[in-house]
Amino acid sequence: MFKKSLLIVSLASAMFAGDMKMDLNAKYSESNFHTQGAKKFATLVKEYTNGSIKITVHSGSALIKGNPLKAVKDGTVAMTDMFIPFTSGGGKVFGISALPFIANSYEDAYKLYQLSKKSYEKTARKWNQKLLYSVTWPASGFYSKNEINSIDDFKGVKTRTYDKNSASFVNLAGGNAVALPWGEVYSSLRTGMVDSVVTSSSSGKDGKFWEVLGNYTKINYAYPLQAVTINLDYWNALDKNQQKAMLKAAKEIEKAQWEAVKIEDETSLELLRKNGMKVKEASPELKKELDEIALKLLTEYLDDANKDIKKIFKEYRK
Repeated sequence: MFKKSLLIVSLASAMFAGDMKMDLNAKYSESNFHTQGAKKFATLVKEYTNGSIKITVHSGSALIKGNPLKAVKDGTVAMTDMFIPFTSGGGKVFGISALPFIANSYEDAYKLYQLSKKSYEKTARKWNQKLLYSVTWPASGFYSKNEINSIDDFKGVKTRTYDKNSASFVNLAGGNAVALPWGEVYSSLRTGMVDSVVTSSSSGKDGKFWEVLGNYTKINYAYPLQAVTINLDYWNALDKNQQKAMLKAAKEIEKAQWEAVKIEDETSLELLRKNGMKVKEASPELKKELDEIALKLLTEYLDDANKDIKKIFKEYRK
């Protein structure tokens, strides 16, 4: 009740004569692809609402240090982006986009997202928020000190993973998964606490991994999603025209970012190469071995999944 009262006070102070000011917490740095998308979204919202909604984007998780779902639910912040697979409280459904080797292209990833969207929206509502848009990261690859040509090369590696799925994948491949906050990854690579990372070309670019690692294998592990949500109390405080304008902006940004991510991937890979990192495709042998692990993980994932999740994969396989 006390938190709800504070939220009402916060809403009242944020609104004046139909205008609304909101803060959007962006997890990553100012230059990050998703943060730039959030800023473009804020610009469109201001334009489409004739200035009646003004969103200020705060990069580097300046407003949230803990769980983004909880922060938006409680109204600690009106809006945030979040890495869906890593967000505690999202349940089994939030892990869909990070299942290994389910999607093999950006087109596959978008199809899977469309089929999963209703389940993401349902989960968001349980946490008192509305899903506005979601965009994939560039496909996750494998950064390592040594070349990875077959499953045998995974033995003994110490790999920073980003969720339960990627941790299970690394462990089944013969490596050792290590959970670390993103801010500690670079220093852990320098000290040898980890010697490899499962993440995107974009993250490797932002983290300057070429300074500590020599190889990037394009295994196309997964296409995990980054989403932007808004607190439902803030959303319901908007008039119908403002809501319509915000959804229009969200739809346009989502479409644009799903195209821009392909360019982001290419640009990031080129920068990795330029700085001396060896970038290569996964060998046919390695792909076959990794697909066997992926099938095992998917089978385990679906064993206790609800009917909505099972329906998603049934439709996806058509």
